Amino acid sequence: MSDNLPAKVSESLFSKEEEEEEEEEVAMCDFLPPEILSNILLRLPTKSIVKFTCVCKTWRSLIRNPDFISAHLKLSNHNQPLLLFRFCSDSFLKQRYLDRDTDEKEVYKLYCDNQDFNEHVRFDFPFHTLGRTTIFSVVGTCNGLVCVEDDGLLDRIILWNPCVRMFMELPKPSITYQGYHEDDGYGYDAATGLGFDSKTNDYKVVRVVTVVDVRRRRDWGVFPPKVEVYSLATGEWSMVTTALPGAVHPCEPMPFVNGALHWVALRKINHFKYRNFIMVLDLEDMVIREIVLPILSDEKDNGDEAFIFPFISAYGNSLALIHGDSGLSLNVWLMKRYADASSWTKIVIFPHIGTLEQAIKDIKAVGHGFIPRAKGFRKSGEVVVELGEQPFVSQDLETQECKDLPISAYNYTFLGSYVKSLVLLDKPNRAATY
Repeated sequence: MSDNLPAKVSESLFSKEEEEEEEEEVAMCDFLPPEILSNILLRLPTKSIVKFTCVCKTWRSLIRNPDFISAHLKLSNHNQPLLLFRFCSDSFLKQRYLDRDTDEKEVYKLYCDNQDFNEHVRFDFPFHTLGRTTIFSVVGTCNGLVCVEDDGLLDRIILWNPCVRMFMELPKPSITYQGYHEDDGYGYDAATGLGFDSKTNDYKVVRVVTVVDVRRRRDWGVFPPKVEVYSLATGEWSMVTTALPGAVHPCEPMPFVNGALHWVALRKINHFKYRNFIMVLDLEDMVIREIVLPILSDEKDNGDEAFIFPFISAYGNSLALIHGDSGLSLNVWLMKRYADASSWTKIVIFPHIGTLEQAIKDIKAVGHGFIPRAKGFRKSGEVVVELGEQPFVSQDLETQECKDLPISAYNYTFLGSYVKSLVLLDKPNRAATY
């Protein structure tokens, strides 16, 4: 009917209709008491909650409120446990810079940590733009955030929440690759981790860096390590001034347990020997302490652990230590009581007889240089092991039973516990959307 009306009249009518619809929408938003509306929204799927930020200003303000985000996180922690896997093939990682026409891609998947271990959802990785770009690696997960960093050349660190499709690139840290270039006779070994300070409701990224004189590469004790911390609340890096013993050991992602980040460090025992131990940084009071590790060296190493690279992982509310010997041996220790070094208990040497016995014999027969790699633990306490070109397996540490997991085999895999959250949604002016 409006087709025959003058343009100004028609436009005026439609504008009035739109205003009435907006007023009706706002009235619907205000109809429910805030506490009831909040309880309803909290129980919706994360994807739906994000969409509902577009309904009206009232809903958007409610959903982006830090208290709502914290309440949603508490509920999410009671849901079905999830595991985040990052897969990447050898040929992909061998290219420092990637041609995006290649068929090789990183894959991020969430699996339900249940009996069926079924795939829950997969995420696109948004940081490989058109053209040539660097490889990223995952350094940790915490409350729905995934922290990734580049290969060290550009010092790029990104906080990413794939559930809300938002990310934030951190400012460059103080200690950079460009500042300690090997052409100048220096380099550095670094480890990065992500954790949460519950006291201040703040997420923190920690970098531990040991500057190395490449002419004395064998001597890790020349320079004391430095620690710098990024606060999501302030958006800035700061240095931890406490003097640290030992040098950081280039390692896997730092496990975040009991409010603290953990990494493996080296201490010089004498001119010829080093010992591994665990450094602990409490994110609330920023106090640094140590945890002694079991002796990992043997006679053939002359007691030196400089070239032994143990893997530490969160195991419930404590820690686990995994160390591979030569051949197919994989030793696992559990810390029965957190922070009590006397409670380290050697549980299992993988692999044991089971469903994979014949497959392992076949690998040994053809000499593929097979080395099992523990990637982390399931909620049940089973250890997840990567077997090269063979399927991933999950091994029960009590019964020692192995079972195949329905996961395609890759190398350079990251595994971490994951919970869906709305973190970063309250920072629309700082975090980017994709």
